[in-house]
Amino acid sequence: MTDGTQDGSADSSNVWKNPLAAWGTATVNTEVPTVPVTDPSAVWRQNTAFKVKTYLVGRLKYFIVWPTHRKRTWNRLRWWPTRRNVLNIRAHYNPKTDVAEKKILDRRPIYWLFAFIAMLIGPLIFPDDQMNALMTAGATFGIFAAINICWTLIIGTAGIFSLATYAVVGTAAFVTSFLSVKFGLPWYLLPPIGALIGLLFGGLIAAPALRLDGFYFALLTLGLNELFRVFFTTSKQFGSASGGLYGANSFISESWSPLTQSMVSYYSSFALMFAALFLFRFINGKQLGRVLRMAPEKREAFAAACGVDYRRARITIFILTSIALGFIGGFYAAQYRGVAYAIFDFQTVLLGLAMITIGGIGKAEGAVLGTLIVIFMRDVLIEWGPWRYVGIGLAMLLVVLFLNNGYFGIRKQFGAWRAKKRGEWRSVRAEKGGEVLPEEATEMRDKDYIYFRRFDKMQRDYLKTLVSPQIIEEHRRQPLGQHSEALERVLLYFRRAKMDDKYALHRTGLSGPYKIIAFSGSRGVSPRLVDDREYATLDEAYHGVFMRRVHDLMET
Repeated sequence: MTDGTQDGSADSSNVWKNPLAAWGTATVNTEVPTVPVTDPSAVWRQNTAFKVKTYLVGRLKYFIVWPTHRKRTWNRLRWWPTRRNVLNIRAHYNPKTDVAEKKILDRRPIYWLFAFIAMLIGPLIFPDDQMNALMTAGATFGIFAAINICWTLIIGTAGIFSLATYAVVGTAAFVTSFLSVKFGLPWYLLPPIGALIGLLFGGLIAAPALRLDGFYFALLTLGLNELFRVFFTTSKQFGSASGGLYGANSFISESWSPLTQSMVSYYSSFALMFAALFLFRFINGKQLGRVLRMAPEKREAFAAACGVDYRRARITIFILTSIALGFIGGFYAAQYRGVAYAIFDFQTVLLGLAMITIGGIGKAEGAVLGTLIVIFMRDVLIEWGPWRYVGIGLAMLLVVLFLNNGYFGIRKQFGAWRAKKRGEWRSVRAEKGGEVLPEEATEMRDKDYIYFRRFDKMQRDYLKTLVSPQIIEEHRRQPLGQHSEALERVLLYFRRAKMDDKYALHRTGLSGPYKIIAFSGSRGVSPRLVDDREYATLDEAYHGVFMRRVHDLMET
């Protein structure tokens, strides 16, 4: 073995020379034949260079951050009567600067505040030539937004596909208008009576909801809507000859100026919408909403197996929203001094569906935004003529084709798409960063560990090029003692491995056989047996451990 090869004509570059031989202190072979060993710097350059072109995918999510120190890092202020915080504030220490910071994770209450302020000061900034049209559209928007907020509770939170929403509103409006015209009931009794009518209507429709699901229940409620429309339009006592029933008592006095009447109508509708938002928060943010979030569509069996009474929760929400819709119907009659048959039209139902679909089903802000878009296009852009309905249809079509949950789902959908693209582009160049992804690196406080993992990855890539049948055969012949350079490099890496899952030998008898075990790396936890294979001699056991380590190296 001193020549390097049997014929003594081996290339000097394939011979490993013991560096101690120059000092005369080498106790074993001074030269050993070895396989060609590449320069480790080549692997370094390969791992530190980008292999593909990178693309900008946008900035990270922006958070409002401000420093904090020696103060409370959480907030108990909640939306009454729910358990949700007004602002979802999280405090933590910045891993880069070690500075205590606060982040507002949920900025929706801030946006709601700005929207409410805009609605309150709207009449003050409307142009004079469009004041009447905008005030009328604003009043219509407030009432329809309240209706759609209740409707999205039924479809989104409760998961009941009911199309009888406007049937409840219209029935309550017609009955309360009839009572006011016939018996002279004052306006302040109309909304409570409408709520009672909504309770009766909700109890009537809730019973079939226990038996029917999805499309069939939608057909039933649509048939009920048409049935009530035919009943009221053919009844003389409900104004079949005049296209509606008018003359009910109203809180808007006819002696006021037109501007004052429009102003009162606008702000009263705004207050009704605010009450509907409060109802949405009360239901969706408390136990009923949490129960139904555990039983989404197609997972009812799992929820029932966990003891969740989702049917009762759905019926409860349906009845509560029916009461609210009846209240809105009585309010509608008190504000407009009556009601027209258009409230039952199929066109009204379709526009309502467009409103909650455009904004996003299941979200209060989606119902408000969708109502705003549809009412603006229908009642403000009158000069467009019939084309404004084409615009509404196109807006709804775009939502159905390209968006998952309305326009309010754009941000979340774009964030998911951007994260997906980041993952794809990061995966093709992940070799540059080693085993540490960027988002993982920011959470590590000890940055030396990041560079250690990158160096370890590059070292493993280099050692994979040295593993060959020659060094495996060399280790089989001589597990201990002096080895070639390639085998020495591989063995040195194996020897400095951590104790976690590090292989060792267990002797079952005085002179064998031997089995391979793996340490747990935890004090007090016994090693585990890797397999049941037994090795007769110690050299065979050493080689068995070596082959397992080589296999683990090549699999990383």
